[in-house]
Amino acid sequence: MKGIILYTSRYGATKRYAEWLAEETGFACIETGKAKIEDVKRYDTILLGGGIYASGIAGLSFLKKNGAQLREKKVIVFCDGASPYEETVFRQIAAHNLKGSLAGLPCFYCRGAWDPEAMSLADRTLCRMLRKAVAKKKPEDRAIWEKALLEAGDQKHDWTDRAYLAPVLEAIK
Repeated sequence: MKGIILYTSRYGATKRYAEWLAEETGFACIETGKAKIEDVKRYDTILLGGGIYASGIAGLSFLKKNGAQLREKKVIVFCDGASPYEETVFRQIAAHNLKGSLAGLPCFYCRGAWDPEAMSLADRTLCRMLRKAVAKKKPEDRAIWEKALLEAGDQKHDWTDRAYLAPVLEAIK
């Protein structure tokens, strides 16, 4: 089986997962922005990974744009974010992102990393504003991602773990 891993990584966690998948599978690995559909459609299996930003999965535009040419391929999406996994929230994100021609694609979540110093000024500012708003809520009313946001604070955290890739590797088989 020939496969390729496409990834969009703003701060490095998705790239790390893509490289780990490449090690495990022997698949080619390339940034989504550098991928050409003529090359990608030569593969039987396409993995697309992207970070979750404002509930959107980065890099999905490649699949939306080229989905018709990849219809006969095995396509799997993986994404990562700073929040711990929560089934209901993840299903909402998947449903929000994988609709239309992408509906029904398998999608998997891996916990990523948090590094405010590496963030763009805009991302860091938005996260601080969001933390202030969340801090005003009663602790018992906070969602799991809101609790994680407050706990992370301004400290660097890396939750990446190869174990998150087990379901992705199983889906490839």
